[in-house]
Amino acid sequence: MKKVLLIILSAFMIITLGACGNTDGNNTTPKQEEETSAPTMSAQTETTTDGSKSLVVYFSATGNTKALAETIAETADADISEIVPKVPYTNEDLNYNSDCRANSEQQDDSARPEFEPILANIDEYDTIFIGYPIWWGTMPKIINTFLETYDLSGKTVMPFCTSGGSGIETSVSAIRSICPNADVKDGMRGASSTTSSQIEEWLISNDIK
Repeated sequence: MKKVLLIILSAFMIITLGACGNTDGNNTTPKQEEETSAPTMSAQTETTTDGSKSLVVYFSATGNTKALAETIAETADADISEIVPKVPYTNEDLNYNSDCRANSEQQDDSARPEFEPILANIDEYDTIFIGYPIWWGTMPKIINTFLETYDLSGKTVMPFCTSGGSGIETSVSAIRSICPNADVKDGMRGASSTTSSQIEEWLISNDIK
């Protein structure tokens, strides 16, 4: 009798263990499930870009050049980044009737005012618009610093300026001397009130649009 009971008990245990070993019909381990459901590397690293290849870089001491730069960026569908001096220019620095900082820098061929890092990767752009006010008939020395910091070889360079009277030609010649391997186009002298239509004409005349 004991023998029969042992046989029945053994059979019952075998059936019970078999049922517990396959409750949902899925033999994958938790780790295998994680690996199966994890996103692929291509999905994780996928990025989107706006395709923009033009950048407006400008230095503005009083705000006039900034306003023009923003209109150019909008018209040309370009990104924009400001050249920010590490030592900001005060009203006293711009008092041209005195021995001010701006006058001293413009009369010193070796002056190279420092600026904060540009918030854009210059290498990503094919066309660089460079804007500045005219100081002593040419571009401020901080533009020299910019042009000597970044290699614009192979790029199209579009200078533009704001000015109370002087033209842009002298500064364009200076840019061509500093960047002999760039395609420096004819510059534009504008103002904070310059319209998008006027900018369009300038872009078309230089085969930008």
